[in-house]
Amino acid sequence: MTILIGYVPTPVGEAALEAGIAEAAAHGDDVVILNSPRRGSTVDADLVGDEAEARIVAAAAEHGVTAAVDHADHGSDILEAFSAVIGRTGARMVVIGLRRRSPVGKLVMGSDAQRLLLELDVPVLAVKPARRA
Repeated sequence: MTILIGYVPTPVGEAALEAGIAEAAAHGDDVVILNSPRRGSTVDADLVGDEAEARIVAAAAEHGVTAAVDHADHGSDILEAFSAVIGRTGARMVVIGLRRRSPVGKLVMGSDAQRLLLELDVPVLAVKPARRA
């Protein structure tokens, strides 16, 4: 089976990556790491380069997990990107990171994470990075 991990190179993304790899290792799953740019974007700070991609794949391998990084465009709707990868890979679970936001920020801005939690047809594990001391 496969676990799909939503990843951006931030503490939130690292928390999702760590939790997703741990879940995959515990159940003998492979992982697909979705690191997708917005459609038409040639420069995106959330995109990982070859060196970071190699580090991610090596981190998974250290836990006995086979990993692949998917850079499919997500355009304006990230839900479509996740649904497409789930359909293509048969992923049994999605792991995403959550960032801390104020209640007002959530109300005004909405949340891609909330849409993924509510609308994906597979279980979603949502994790937060540890608080710094």
